[in-house]
Amino acid sequence: MSDIKRFNVGKRLSDMAVYNGVAYLAGQVPDDTTQDIVGQTHQVLATIDSLLKEAGTDKSRILYAQVFVAHMKEFEGMNQAWEAWVSGIEAPPRATIEARLANPDIKVEIVVTAAVK
Repeated sequence: MSDIKRFNVGKRLSDMAVYNGVAYLAGQVPDDTTQDIVGQTHQVLATIDSLLKEAGTDKSRILYAQVFVAHMKEFEGMNQAWEAWVSGIEAPPRATIEARLANPDIKVEIVVTAAVK
């Protein structure tokens, strides 16, 4: 049986766990919450790219994504950043949910699960 490897372990959570060839990312949020939904989404996707690289995989291996947006009125802006990010790969399955996020300045949070190469 494989060991579980955790990344960026904190008091409350880890950013990612890898087990049995699958990377499970915690919800990723932007660092700069002063940006609009497009900017925040770009930040989150860059963080996801970095974590996936650390696990030895990439966005083309995403099995499932969950996108939480604070306000559905900003859905198109999030999609603008998302579509640019998945351009050139087969877009993974995704769900988008409107949710009250932990910080009112956060406009988007994204969770992904990906196969490790």
